[in-house]
Amino acid sequence: MIPFVDAHIHLWDLNNIRYDWLSPPFSDDGPNGSVEPIARDYGVADYRTDLARWNVVGAVHVDAGAAAESALRETQWLEGLAQIEGLPTGIVAFAALNDPNVDGLLAAQAAHPRVRGIRHIVNWHGDPNRSYTPTDLTRDPLWQAGYALLANHGLSFDLQCYPGQMPGLVPLIERHPDIPVIINHMGMPVLTDADGLADWRAGMKALSRLPHVAVKLSGMGFIRRDWSRETIGHLVRETVDLFGVERCAFASDTPTDKLFGSIDRYMETYHAIVADLPEADRRALFGGNANRLYRLGLDL
Repeated sequence: MIPFVDAHIHLWDLNNIRYDWLSPPFSDDGPNGSVEPIARDYGVADYRTDLARWNVVGAVHVDAGAAAESALRETQWLEGLAQIEGLPTGIVAFAALNDPNVDGLLAAQAAHPRVRGIRHIVNWHGDPNRSYTPTDLTRDPLWQAGYALLANHGLSFDLQCYPGQMPGLVPLIERHPDIPVIINHMGMPVLTDADGLADWRAGMKALSRLPHVAVKLSGMGFIRRDWSRETIGHLVRETVDLFGVERCAFASDTPTDKLFGSIDRYMETYHAIVADLPEADRRALFGGNANRLYRLGLDL
């Protein structure tokens, strides 16, 4: 079976690290509905069980929404896990890019051997039930200045935003070609917006013109909670056509994506969507690209 380097996973330890979004009271309001079904400890053994069928040879942990004051503790915990369990292979940590002490925060995270990048979720939408942040941070000069510091620490950036924010981000990302950018969850099109699909196409096309921008093929439940191969397959292929095989990577986004389906169902669907591509392309999409983008150094 083709080796899988999972480009986006989450692990959490609810007893020792604070995650406000995984804490009660739970509500169906908000971008993902109630997260109560996944609000329990999720460790490497759980991950291996969920991905047992898929020849996992590496995995990148992306910040799991720990409270800002717990971000460094999360990284320390993950480094300890990796030494014992062999996973995660790489870490995308959290740092608030609009924090006045962002340079110190980035230095502290980058000091850990498995940290490859930073994610600061910036999804903002006119509908407050869709927003992850109260304001559009991407327009904040302080946030933009923090972004510009990533290269000084050898860090990439995991970009999780909505398509409406993408055109405004292009000039900033273009000014910093030394900061690799990996778009999360296929750009998260908001299909319920009047021009949702058009906005996604325009934003992704603008970002795809920048050669240092790549994209993760994941998070189908964020696009449609009732996703199916028929409803998301053409969007996956459109993304691959836009960015090219070499700048796309599949990811499980477990356990968050389990809110909308089993991991086996996602993986079966992903393999089916690209089954007609040459084996070399499929090896790149499922393993080689994540290995390269996150500088994991795995021998695939």
